[in-house]
Amino acid sequence: MNNYLLSVYDKTEYNAGPKAKRDISRILSEKLNFKNIEFYFSLNNTISSKVSKVKYLNWDIPRKLKNTKIDNIFIQYPIYSAVVNEKILSLLDSHVKIYYIIHDLESLRLFKNDATYLAEEINRLNKADGIISHNSTMTKWLKENGIKTKIVNLEIFDYLTENVAPESNSYEKTLCYAGNLQKSDFLVNEFYPIDVYGPNPKKGYPKTVSYKGVFVPEELPKHLKESFGLIWDGNRIDECNGVYGEYMKYNNPHKVSLYLSSGLPVVIWKKAASAEFIIKHQVGIVVENLAQLQNKLNSLTEEEYLNLRHNAQSVSEKLKKGHYIVKAVSSLIDNK
Repeated sequence: MNNYLLSVYDKTEYNAGPKAKRDISRILSEKLNFKNIEFYFSLNNTISSKVSKVKYLNWDIPRKLKNTKIDNIFIQYPIYSAVVNEKILSLLDSHVKIYYIIHDLESLRLFKNDATYLAEEINRLNKADGIISHNSTMTKWLKENGIKTKIVNLEIFDYLTENVAPESNSYEKTLCYAGNLQKSDFLVNEFYPIDVYGPNPKKGYPKTVSYKGVFVPEELPKHLKESFGLIWDGNRIDECNGVYGEYMKYNNPHKVSLYLSSGLPVVIWKKAASAEFIIKHQVGIVVENLAQLQNKLNSLTEEEYLNLRHNAQSVSEKLKKGHYIVKAVSSLIDNK
């Protein structure tokens, strides 16, 4: 079987942006002998970007797909251009099986409550022979909104790294947060001592926040010396809110994979879709709000913490081997 993975990358994207895509690319290539088809262009509305897109549509995409013998093609979704998406599909032979690996659903994020966009996205996804969804919550939403094609749950994004957090044989009750700090507005509130990592820190934080710098995704794990990694979004501490906070009710934040691949247990919002994975595998704790942190972390015994850490390290081994994407892709190909 000739299996391909198609990925579109934004030339202007920050380094950490495409790690989830690049990891999937590498895993499927090494583990399942997939061949990669990659396109690069600027996903904006500048004149040069529009000219570049015309060139891609009429030359680059046809040239790469022409005379390529494909049986199964997995597309890292979304491509962020409906025109490019349709062009790619139009160039594939009728016998080719098409699958989408969902990274983001804009109907649940930037275009939430936009009925027209939702209809277009559902129609696009229904043209596929199968879909890899983030988790059971996202899958339920997809089915409720009209998806008829086969869906497989990823469960969690894999995370390739050679580095791991330092071994811990004691419970220090410490907490860290890693991410784009420009949109992590909840950190301006005082709630619990926390070490933060990432680009675009704010000029002022409460005394409980310690900024530790920015590191590339592959290197970051070895700097995470804290007891837990925090998964939170929005500008409040009583709940996750805003576009990205609401999105957590459906998606798998890549941050979860970062922490767990480092062998670090997590603290996550109770209403987050990924909380189900955390509870099932006993790799962290869930909270309704950040005001609960003090009591939750203080009431945890060292034995209980070390058990969470042990479980996180077990999941880490799977994430670093690409276990979850290999399982999801294989189930679609093998059961078609």
